Amino acid sequence: MQSNSSLRTPLSRVRGLGSAKSGTGHFWLQRMTAVSNLVLTLIFLGIAISLVGKPYPAALAILSHPLVAILMLLFVVSGCVHMRIGMQVIIEDYIHGEGAKIAAVMANTFFAIAIGAACAYAVLKLSFGG
Repeated sequence: MQSNSSLRTPLSRVRGLGSAKSGTGHFWLQRMTAVSNLVLTLIFLGIAISLVGKPYPAALAILSHPLVAILMLLFVVSGCVHMRIGMQVIIEDYIHGEGAKIAAVMANTFFAIAIGAACAYAVLKLSFGG
């Protein structure tokens, strides 16, 4: 027997969706990027440590390798998506004014895009012999 005090509809209970119907997607995307960040950060650190003390042309040769460039781009994308989602959760939890919340979420999204674009530009410039 089910309690009548629940405000969720039977369909939303079956689907496992919250009131906004996007919480589950954000939850899983946050977890997926966390796992990918773990792996990609280890790869990034390995590459960065291997570049210590190398002259610029040698570092450029390593960073211009297609596999290394792709891994660095994945690191940037995964990190920026994870950062945006994490900050969005904090903003939604701690900023209570609706206008300020919307402005902060928008600024957070633009910031993540700007950082991602700048990092992607740097990786692509190096990978194409910049």
